[in-house]
Order: sequence, then structure tokens, then C-alpha cells
Amino acid sequence: MPRLFTALEIPREAALSLSLLRGGLPGARWLDVENYHITLRFIGDVDGPTADEVINALDRIDRSSFSLTLAGMGLFGSKRPHSIWAGVAPSVELKALQAEIERICQRLGLAPDPRRFSPHVTLARLRHPRLGDVVDYLGGRGDFRTQPFDVGRFVVMSARDSVGGGPYIVEEAYPLGWRNSVPSLETSWMQPSRSN
Repeated sequence: MPRLFTALEIPREAALSLSLLRGGLPGARWLDVENYHITLRFIGDVDGPTADEVINALDRIDRSSFSLTLAGMGLFGSKRPHSIWAGVAPSVELKALQAEIERICQRLGLAPDPRRFSPHVTLARLRHPRLGDVVDYLGGRGDFRTQPFDVGRFVVMSARDSVGGGPYIVEEAYPLGWRNSVPSLETSWMQPSRSN
């Protein structure tokens, strides 16, 4: 069974900016550009019926599209660094979307995510790095920032068995803002005619 999670995809221009950060750190295994994403909620290894339930329930989310900016860099594992990431500038809309997904998952019986939501894009996994190398690498790139980009959908992705970092496959996509942009049938046929 593939491992499932909800995520935001990174558009081409922002992914290109992230790709320029690759290299210059011994012991880093860089993720492929096409695997960049922002995890919203890790679902995990679930059976088919549970996966179907989650995928159907997420379709009820009705939120507007919004814009995001990637900003700053950091690491996970302060004493023993294990990954390098690019951060996400604070966004009320992103937090609200993530919180709604979390509530839906818990209502379906999934255990609460034990980690505090910390939006980021993982760039590299580290294997026995020297702390000085990591500090030097981050020190030269701490002012990283992309142009804002539009977030028009979120997705459910699956990760196949691997050592981490992909390949990731989009299993289902959920547009944001589409209910607000399509006039309902009820209101469109009730509008008075202006042909006189």
C-alpha cells in the first residue's frame, strides 16, 4: 500500500529558484525538482477503504485560492542534522486549509498528527554531515526568497517504497476557489433578461 499525504505542489518558476540551491554541501542527497512539495498532512499507510473515505471527504473543502512565497532556509535535527529545507512565509490561508484537512482526518478516525505544522519544502536529506558544513551552507543562503505564486489546488500524493524523497504521484487533486468562480445554476437562470 502506498503512503499517502496531502500537499501543495510547487510551480515551475518557484521550483527553478529552489533548484539553484542544490550543491555545495557534502553528504547531501538532493531531491529531484519534480518531487518538491509542501506537505499539509501526513496520512500514512492506510487500507483501500480508508484511503477512499479520506479522498471523498476532502472533496467537501471549499476554500479560495491564495498566494504563497517561499522564504528562508533551515534544517531539521539541530544536533544531528538530517535534512535541509526552504521555508514558507506566514500565510493565514495556508494554516486554515491545513487545519481543515487535519479536522477531516481526525473525524475519519485517523490519529492526530503529533508534529506541529511547519510548512516547508524539503530540498535534501543529509547523511553524516559535518555541522560546520551545514552552517556554512545555510549562512550563504539565508536570504532566499521566491516571487509570490498562486495556489490553485491541493493534492493527495502517494510515496512509493524508497529511501525517501520520491517518486511522488498525484492521486487526486482538489481545486481551490472553483465554487466561487462558477455561477450556480440556480442564480444564473433567475437573472432578469436585459433584452428590452
